[in-house]
Parts: sequence; C-alpha cells; structure tokens
Amino acid sequence: MRPYTDSVVVTKTVRAVVPFMLTFGLFTLLHGTSSVGGGFQGGVVLGAAVVTLAFGFGLDQTWRVLDKGLLTGLAASGVVVFGAVAFAGLALGGSFLRLDAFPIPKSTVYATELVEVGIGFTVAGVVVVLFFELAGGTGGEERAGDRR
Repeated sequence: MRPYTDSVVVTKTVRAVVPFMLTFGLFTLLHGTSSVGGGFQGGVVLGAAVVTLAFGFGLDQTWRVLDKGLLTGLAASGVVVFGAVAFAGLALGGSFLRLDAFPIPKSTVYATELVEVGIGFTVAGVVVVLFFELAGGTGGEERAGDRR
C-alpha cells in the first residue's frame, strides 16, 4: 500500500509537530490540580494530535492503523476510573468520593489526578472516534463522499 502523500511539506510538518502535541497534551492532562488544565483540555489536545495525523497521512490510512479496541477502552476509561476512585473511599471505611480515605500522603491530589487522567483518555477517545465518524473514514456503509 502506497502511503498518502498529498504534500511533502504537510507530512514532514505533521511528523515534527505531533510529538510536541502529545507532550503538551500529557502536560496539560497532569497539571489540572496545580495549574490551568485538566482532563478535558488535555484529552482534547491528545485527540487533536491523532486528528492532525489524519490530516497529514490520510483518513483511511490513519483509521486502519488505530486499534479500535483501544479507542473503545479509552472512551470507557473515565467512567471506570471515576467509579473506582469514588467507591474506593467506601471500601476504605470512608464515604462515597471521600478522597482523603486513602492511606497515602496527599491522597486527594493523587486521586484527583487519577480521575483527570481517566477523563482525559475518555475525551481523547471520543474526539478521535467522533472525528472519523463525521469525516467518513471509519469504513461505514455510507461514506461522506457517497451521499446524494
């Protein structure tokens, strides 16, 4: 299969920019408790990095490379992580969403960061899947260009 190369400048630029986007997305994701940022903002930047890859290398090729099971897991991860953190307070003798019930120092900060990571991964997964669904690059029955 020949790679999609509409423009050498675009593909080279995407290869140079995407690692920085991923780094900035993770930075934003993990700094929600100490500075501006958080799960939603970081997840959008991480999802936008995958969208940028699709612009640089083509919808179909990027969609074929993505692991669909991983995207489903990412979309569900926020709910699972939030539930685990919320009910862990009950299991440790506290109440629902009691973040200081964990027996570690700064437990509220770490629990909040864990929830932020779950939210970020959920948002990233949803942004990627939504982009490909709207762009018609998921191999569905009806493609965006085939509508009449």
